[in-house]
Amino acid sequence: MARRRRGRGGGGGGGRGGGGGGGGGDAKKPTNSSDQPQTAKHKTENTDHHHQEAVTTTKLKKKKKKKWSCIDSCCWLIGSICSIWWFLLFLYNAMPPSFPEYVTTAITGKIPDPPGVKLQKQGLKAKHPVVFVPGIVTGGLELWEGHPCMDGLFRKKLWGGTFGDLYKRPLCWVEHMSLDNETGLDPPGIRIRPVSGLVAADYFAAGYFVWAVLIANLASIGYEEKNMYMAAYDWRLSFQNTEIRDQTLSRMKSNIELMVATSGEKVVVIPHSMGTLYFMHFMKWAEAPQPLGGGGGPNWCAKHIKAVMNIGGPLLGLPKIVAGLFSAEAKDIAVARAAAPGVLDKDIFGFQTLQHAMKMTRTWDSTMSLIPKGGDTIWGTLDWAPEAGHDCVASKVNNNESQTSGQNMKQSSNSINYGRIISFGKDVASLPSSKINSVDFRGSVKGYNCANSSCRDVWNEYHDMGIEGVKAVEDYKVFSADSVLDLLQFVAPRMMKRGGAHYSYGIADNLDDKKYQHYRYWSNPLETRLPKAPEMEMFAMYGVGLDTERAYIYKSSPAAECHIPFQIDTSADGGNEQSCLRSGVYSVDGDETVPTLSAGFMCAKGWRGKTRFNPWGIKTYVREYNHAPPATLLEGRGTQSGAHVDIMGNFALIEDIIRVAAGSDGKELGGDRVYSDIFKWSERINLQL
Repeated sequence: MARRRRGRGGGGGGGRGGGGGGGGGDAKKPTNSSDQPQTAKHKTENTDHHHQEAVTTTKLKKKKKKKWSCIDSCCWLIGSICSIWWFLLFLYNAMPPSFPEYVTTAITGKIPDPPGVKLQKQGLKAKHPVVFVPGIVTGGLELWEGHPCMDGLFRKKLWGGTFGDLYKRPLCWVEHMSLDNETGLDPPGIRIRPVSGLVAADYFAAGYFVWAVLIANLASIGYEEKNMYMAAYDWRLSFQNTEIRDQTLSRMKSNIELMVATSGEKVVVIPHSMGTLYFMHFMKWAEAPQPLGGGGGPNWCAKHIKAVMNIGGPLLGLPKIVAGLFSAEAKDIAVARAAAPGVLDKDIFGFQTLQHAMKMTRTWDSTMSLIPKGGDTIWGTLDWAPEAGHDCVASKVNNNESQTSGQNMKQSSNSINYGRIISFGKDVASLPSSKINSVDFRGSVKGYNCANSSCRDVWNEYHDMGIEGVKAVEDYKVFSADSVLDLLQFVAPRMMKRGGAHYSYGIADNLDDKKYQHYRYWSNPLETRLPKAPEMEMFAMYGVGLDTERAYIYKSSPAAECHIPFQIDTSADGGNEQSCLRSGVYSVDGDETVPTLSAGFMCAKGWRGKTRFNPWGIKTYVREYNHAPPATLLEGRGTQSGAHVDIMGNFALIEDIIRVAAGSDGKELGGDRVYSDIFKWSERINLQL
């Protein structure tokens, strides 16, 4: 055994030493000559296989690197924005409270105290209760009853706030915001009601103030909800219908009586925009006998109202509303319509924007209260207008250069006939009236339009006119304030029939005529008297120094089904930057919405002294606020703005209001403060007083 072990071991050793036989038992195994090539081949295959895998892996990596989708980019962008936002929010919350004020002061200099703080330091305190009367579109509206498409939105704002439901369900939103085309009230199964309280109109949308700044400044001298009242109402309805449906006028009367009884002081009323007309209607309603009126008697206003401080009041109407009712346009919309006609005119994504807007707004009877009043006597004829000679560049004057009655600040650079509110063609707008060949449209026969049956979703009264009716309007060529009423009656008879029951636009011949006791005349200052309240004061407070729409150049729009057949001709320009004609719109001085003539005439002339419209001699004051843009972005919408809504944050206007609310009168404010030509323009108007 040992021998064998040694033999095996020696064999092994001999094998190792012999070198040729291999080693031990292994040397005895037969050798296959094909093993060596197969091994080499196998190694080569393995190498090729690994090489292929490496190449494939590299390609896959390259493909993965190249595959960067749009979703990845969006996610990365959103993530970056959120990260930056949270970082900035962290910094904002970490910084001292005084840091933003320090930065602002370093950039703009010392910030003046807000008017409320300034006057509180001077010892002014709350005295007269204050009533706010908001204008059109600025008050919130909420859902109380609706169709299934509005499920889950009970008492949610449909107007004001974020307007989220407009984006989520546009057609359902339009349906609910529209009123009944026959009655002007709620459609069946829908109830939209005004938001109540100060929150009804403090902000129109998040960050966009309306009354909030004024409310905050009044609070600085001691005001609170017990002596501030927001007279919110459904601004879509006709004025009398707000009482019929919601008893809004009755609630306003009761609240004023309560505040006077508890404070022992008369109220100061502050209407804005269309709210000035609404309050004109209210004063007549409060004194009129029941059932049409509130039964307060002829001395109700004298007992309860100290002053009415109208802000941006379109007392004589707006040419801008004519364009809105005629073609659902204003200057900005017309420019957008020309730049991107497919977005507003055509059926993009199943929503014809302008057509739906026209269908909806033509059910809002309140809009018809803004149609120009006084006809050609106030607004001018085809050959004359009170603002003739207005210079659009010179109207922007320095804030310190106010003037008194009768001063003329401007030199005429051109002659524009503002009396032609609508002209078809730029050449027609400037031709002498004797050379205009007009074909009267009033008796024209309206033709058939296939859109009558194919456009029911966006139906409006243009679809009942046909091609013949549209051509008749265009052939008339030019329209003044008088003929504009006939035009609207022709193109929108159903709308004007409702409006005619609630509003009037003329000038009274004899105010003793019993017909003027009807409520349709109450909001027209040219067809009604101011109340018997000789101690009451009327203020006209409005912005100037901004281009404001006054007249329009139109053209017929391209023929198409379900279209609006007319549009502002944005290609019509005056030829230079100093022209009053831009993008088809003639401009005058005003606050961008209300022309100076409409806001100021009644206090400058119509009610000045004892007139047939003001037989008791109520004192009137014109207070103008010349527009100055914000000095820096940190100033927001500006503290010297004269724009129609932004003026609600104007420090000078707020100070005037606070002083009157604290007990001052118009004389103590300094009387009239005028920058425009309102007194000169008013003198040109030949109105029997």
